[in-house]
Amino acid sequence: MKLHDCWNHIGIWGDGTCAELAQAVHCRNCPVYSSAARDLLDRGVDSAYLAQSAQQIRTQRQDARRDTDSVVIFRLGAEWLALPAGVFQEVCALRPIHSLPHRRNGAVLGIANVRGALLVCVSLHALLGIDKTPAANTAQRRLVHERLLVVGRDGERLVFPVDEIHGIHRFHPDQLGEAPATVARSTATYTRAMLPWQDKAVGVLDDQLLFYSLNKSLA
Repeated sequence: MKLHDCWNHIGIWGDGTCAELAQAVHCRNCPVYSSAARDLLDRGVDSAYLAQSAQQIRTQRQDARRDTDSVVIFRLGAEWLALPAGVFQEVCALRPIHSLPHRRNGAVLGIANVRGALLVCVSLHALLGIDKTPAANTAQRRLVHERLLVVGRDGERLVFPVDEIHGIHRFHPDQLGEAPATVARSTATYTRAMLPWQDKAVGVLDDQLLFYSLNKSLA
C-alpha cells in the first residue's frame, strides 16, 4: 500500500505550501496525516517480513547463548559454589540418610532413597573442609531451605546436601577469574575459577576432580 505522504512534499517536511498549514500549524494536527498513520498501522504484514523477523530473533538468541556457559550455584556453609549445569540431574527435599557400616570416611554420609533408587550420599562440607553454618536468624531460616542435589558424570550418580541453592546461572567465560590466595586450601584444590555473581564471589568447582575424589572415598 502506497501512502500519500503530502507532508513530505507540501507540508512542514516539504516546501510548506499546503493551504491547511495556516489552520493546522503542524502536519500532525491534520486529519490527512492521522488517517495515513491509522492506515499504516492497520495494513497487513507481509509473510516474507514475518519470516525474516523470526529468523533474526532466532539468530540473536543463538548468538547470545553460543558463547555462554551455565552452572548451578549453591551454598555450603558460608561459601557460594558452582558446578557445571550438565552434571545435575535433580533437586529434591532432604530425606533420611542411612549410614553405611564400617565406613569411616567423613565424605561418605550413607545411602539416600531418591525416587526408588538408592544413591550414595556424600558430604561436600567434609571434602572441601567447609563448616556447616546455620542461618543467622529465625526469619532467614524460614527463607532458606536445605536441599539434596543429584549429580551424575560418566554413569556415576551421587547425591549431596547443600545449605541453600540459587539455581542455574549463565555467564560468559571472560567473567571467570583466578581463585584468590585467601580461599581455604582444601576448597582451592577443587576450585578452577571464581565467578562474580550479585555481590558475591562464587567458586566454580572442577567437576572431574571432584568426582574422582568422591569415587576414591567410596573405594
